[in-house]
Amino acid sequence: MGVRGLHGFVASSCPHVCTVVNFKELAERHRSQHPGGTPTIVVDAMCCLRYWYTPESWVCGGQWREYYSSLREFVRTFTAVGIKLIFFFDGMVEQSKRDEWVKRRLKNNREIAKIFHYIKSRREQPGRNMFFIPSGLALFTRFALKALGQETLCSLQEADYEVASYGFQNNCLGILGEDTDYLIYDTCPYFSISELSLDSLDTVMLCREKLCQSLGLRLADLPLLACLLGNDVIPEGMFESFRYKCLTSYASVRESCDRKGNVILAVADHISKVLRLHQGEKKLEEMLPLGPNKALFYKGVASYLLPGQKSPWFIQKPEDVVTLDKQVLSMSSDPESKQEFPMCMDSESKQKLSVGTDPEFNLEAPMCTNTEVKQEDPVNVGPEAKHQVTVVLDPEILKVARAQHVQAESYLVYSVMSSGEVECSNSLEDATDQALPSQAFVYRPVRQRVYSLLLGGGGGGSSTGPAVKEWFVYSGNPLRQPDLVRPLQMNIPGGTPSLRQLWLSQEPGIQAQRLDTLLACFDLSSSREELQAVERPFQALCCLLVYLFVQVDTLCLEDLHAFIAQALCLQGKPTMELADLQLDHIDPRAVQLATLLVRGLTTLVLVNGACGSPWEMADFMPWHLFDGKLFHQKYLQSEKGYTAEVLVEQNRSHVTRFHTLKSVVCKACGKESRPIVSRRHWRPHHAGRWGRQGSSSHGTSSGYSRSGHGQHWRDQGPGSRQYEPDQWRRY
Repeated sequence: MGVRGLHGFVASSCPHVCTVVNFKELAERHRSQHPGGTPTIVVDAMCCLRYWYTPESWVCGGQWREYYSSLREFVRTFTAVGIKLIFFFDGMVEQSKRDEWVKRRLKNNREIAKIFHYIKSRREQPGRNMFFIPSGLALFTRFALKALGQETLCSLQEADYEVASYGFQNNCLGILGEDTDYLIYDTCPYFSISELSLDSLDTVMLCREKLCQSLGLRLADLPLLACLLGNDVIPEGMFESFRYKCLTSYASVRESCDRKGNVILAVADHISKVLRLHQGEKKLEEMLPLGPNKALFYKGVASYLLPGQKSPWFIQKPEDVVTLDKQVLSMSSDPESKQEFPMCMDSESKQKLSVGTDPEFNLEAPMCTNTEVKQEDPVNVGPEAKHQVTVVLDPEILKVARAQHVQAESYLVYSVMSSGEVECSNSLEDATDQALPSQAFVYRPVRQRVYSLLLGGGGGGSSTGPAVKEWFVYSGNPLRQPDLVRPLQMNIPGGTPSLRQLWLSQEPGIQAQRLDTLLACFDLSSSREELQAVERPFQALCCLLVYLFVQVDTLCLEDLHAFIAQALCLQGKPTMELADLQLDHIDPRAVQLATLLVRGLTTLVLVNGACGSPWEMADFMPWHLFDGKLFHQKYLQSEKGYTAEVLVEQNRSHVTRFHTLKSVVCKACGKESRPIVSRRHWRPHHAGRWGRQGSSSHGTSSGYSRSGHGQHWRDQGPGSRQYEPDQWRRY
């Protein structure tokens, strides 16, 4: 993350840039300097997930009760010394950073393959050096922090920009994170989360002023340095030859520095002694070998400019405005224009928005104001992936969706409605498992129905609605371009209600309509009566289990027993007891089943938000329904044939509930002609209808789902082909 090589350079060659500070002392000093003000720290939450996840077990699906306790202790410690925390989460992946996002996802795939190889060979969890955060951690952390009373926000662009802007505009005590981009932004002080000692509240402050002194630069030079070194916008290789030329002409090479360190010194020296001679007189493209990368480079430098800031490296004349990805980009900062441009390309009805902060630099750029949003694919992919999306949206509804997104109260809904593009990062899935599908395919029919609800497509069984671009990670997907996924019709008695009804109506009976819509997204309308009879918080769990077992026929009765038993035993179980739980061994299949369930819970967050929240979000937070080690224990016991009484630890009330929940799931699956049988009753070598997706040729393949209720998962291969609802059935 951040500027290539800068973290190592600071640690090895400029240790004086790092200063140990104490948050309690800083807060006291801030209060004395700003009477009546509250010391506030802006937290880049995505940088902190690894620090916050302290439970020893991570491979079994997540120790969510322990994790929640860890977050509560973190918040309590800062609150005790009078420090307010504001948490920011990534809400969008900007197009200019998509390549970097893909590169990280593919790297994660290789790491996950090593994890499963280790589990299969050792039958135990790998060491912390192979740690991979549990699926859904970022999403559920948002809701955990909100439950703890914390102000939690989701970005409308890259989170580091909004974090830096908030800190800059609100006179904050500092930024807490782990990203060298915060050394580049001219904003409030930057503190390291990895160096934080929660007991003492000591950490390390990285001082950008001292960094400038070491490099002979000014603060305004740092964005230029960052782009020449390479960052999340500018690929590291783009200016490799330029950096080499700087190094060969650099006369002060330090023996104490490695090559990367001397490259940074050489580039900084070139900026201060060569480029600065012509600053304000020549354009950057006249001083640097930008070539065809001019637009991208300007965007990279401008991305570090916070509201009201300018760069002395830009000669701000109208002809200096460049076009990138069909967006107008000015050489100054305007967060509103950054956020709104991607939504309104080629819109028929536009208003003019002044871009820039210089009165003489008053250019006009389009901004959406009407209900029609037309988009062209900005991703450089093959001709078959090029498509145009035209969506008619209610401005008030879009405003509600935006507000819910910013307040971290929804998941993916605003991304679907504003840009028609969504992503899902890596999951702990075994690419060699031929019997279990990727969660990306299992829950795709649900997402397709949500797209229909949000975008108004898929009516009458057709796929006339706009395709949504999905960047979902699964085995065999090279992520060179998104999957284009079309909406899928929902079958709701009385028809599909409008978003205005679902989100804004207070009419009697609307809550029942919301629930009908939610169940229709999972295609479980026929099981409404059975599911409604289930007590909270198990309604959501049963809904998810019915859907899973209907979709994935390699799930057996023993799996159902394990899922239900762990959810029941979790209720009232102390956190320390869960932490002390020891497992005989780790089973790779159980690891992947846990992933399927947790990703199902994230899908419930999406569906519930899209349907106007018929269920309380708390009902499907994992700390109420799932514990990784506990599930693993129940899975191993169930595989050995343990009775229900033993699985629920001889708790009589749990035994009754166990049989009730099992009956609900089995009855609902029976309505879909999906009997749940014991593994002992399977025919030899039963592998089910699921094979592994993503062959080397990325061709079509076959699998299972219900007739007319989605597309065959094997026909959902990687690439840009469009996925429409087919008539397919299990065999």
